[in-house]
Amino acid sequence: MIPSADLDAYAQKMRRFMENGIDLEVDARFIDMLAARKSRILDIGCGIGSAVSALRHSGHQAYGIDPASAVLDVAADIFDAVWYRQLAVEELTGDRLSREGLPTRYEVVSMCGNVPAFLSAEALQDAFGRVNGLLIEGGLFVVGTTVEARGGPKSQDTAAGFAGLTLLHRFSDWHLGAFDKDSGWSVSVYAKPGALHPRTGPDGIFILEYPAK
Repeated sequence: MIPSADLDAYAQKMRRFMENGIDLEVDARFIDMLAARKSRILDIGCGIGSAVSALRHSGHQAYGIDPASAVLDVAADIFDAVWYRQLAVEELTGDRLSREGLPTRYEVVSMCGNVPAFLSAEALQDAFGRVNGLLIEGGLFVVGTTVEARGGPKSQDTAAGFAGLTLLHRFSDWHLGAFDKDSGWSVSVYAKPGALHPRTGPDGIFILEYPAK
């Protein structure tokens, strides 16, 4: 666990990034591309909450959880406190989320800020299992992390296998960069078996129709 003093420093660093116009919403844009409008989205380890805010402004029912009050205090100060809860990943159950007034099922769950690096192998496997229990059929789990840190892609794939989640995509950044052996960062998209509800919007309406031969 990170010492509280380090968390305070981290929270203030992230606040400065926000104030200086650093792009802290790139992960939210990636998730928004994957998610149908008005999706229920849970951000695990939400930090100061910038992704949740961006997803909210894109029309999603987004919420964030983090075990650290230091970062959540910044989130509440900058954004809307009602979007965030102080919860650790090991506390994620449908009953606990219900008591917190949050949805118990999600189209997308994200873990985008090196959260796996702070989890043991057993805790990471437990986290994937808990996420699987929160996702609807066909729901997506998006994980962003440093490749060589503890809880990197190999560990995630092992945990996903135990949880019954399938790897759909892996990129080297939030801009769909190709992932290879030299990549320092990974963005992994896992899916729960099943099919999402039919999408609304322009998907597929421009498919050309040809007369039957």
